[in-house]
Amino acid sequence: MSRRTFTFLRIVQRRLTQALQGNFDLEHLQQGVQRTSARLLDLAPLDADLLMGRGAARSKFLNRQLATSLAFVAGAVNAGGFLAVQTYTSHISGTVSRVADELVLGHKTLALGAVATVACFCAGAASASLLISYGKRHRFQSHYALSLMIEAVLLMVFGLMGYKLQATQRFFLPSTVVLLSFIMGMHNSVVTTISSAEVRTTHMTGIVTDLGIEIGRALYVDVTRNRRVERVKANWDKLKLHALILSSFLGGGILGAIGFKHVGFKITLVLSGFLAFLAIRPIIYDLRVRWRLMRHPTD
Repeated sequence: MSRRTFTFLRIVQRRLTQALQGNFDLEHLQQGVQRTSARLLDLAPLDADLLMGRGAARSKFLNRQLATSLAFVAGAVNAGGFLAVQTYTSHISGTVSRVADELVLGHKTLALGAVATVACFCAGAASASLLISYGKRHRFQSHYALSLMIEAVLLMVFGLMGYKLQATQRFFLPSTVVLLSFIMGMHNSVVTTISSAEVRTTHMTGIVTDLGIEIGRALYVDVTRNRRVERVKANWDKLKLHALILSSFLGGGILGAIGFKHVGFKITLVLSGFLAFLAIRPIIYDLRVRWRLMRHPTD
């Protein structure tokens, strides 16, 4: 046993002894529990402005809420959807590589299917972008929420009609794959736009890369004393955000896979309800404003 391990075990033993003897600081424990609870509540998507504002107008607090909620949904749909349709519908890098592989091997139908997956993802992103642009042009507060609400409806269709859709073909693919690819395109487009590309939730390659960059900067020992050279510093806020996105995506993936394994397609109804909960407040706000303007039109 190494010295470090022995020291760690001694500390654990001392803490347990204090707790059993009643000498543990209950006030300190209570404060720690309160701090942990407050941080968990900060991550809950309860803020009314979650889907409003972008860029400098958005706070790190809102981006953290957005990251935890939508990365969780993306992980659940992506990992759970694999059990349903046997493909990762948001893994576009791998899908493009598959196009090349299938073409070289002479599998033209499979190559066309992979191309269709990429096209459906792109179509979903383009549709969300059109809705957001239309909403901004007409000064809706729900221009982001509307895309998420449509995504929630499509997930509901997927959950209720999954078995029937699996038997039908669209663009050389089962309709379930087409639908999920479209949904994931919409999902990533909304998150990317609202957070000014700071948060992406449907694929983790860039997230893990950025996380590794910040970890490398944090571990770097800067011994230079030349003040004209910029010091190497880690962006701790960015590191925490990417770690949060990764853990939320993983947690959503685990629960989504468990749900699809034991419940099947209908587990997406829960995810659909969650997205609808996020989107409903800005939509209701716009409906109230439009109704007020209809009743009291301005000259």
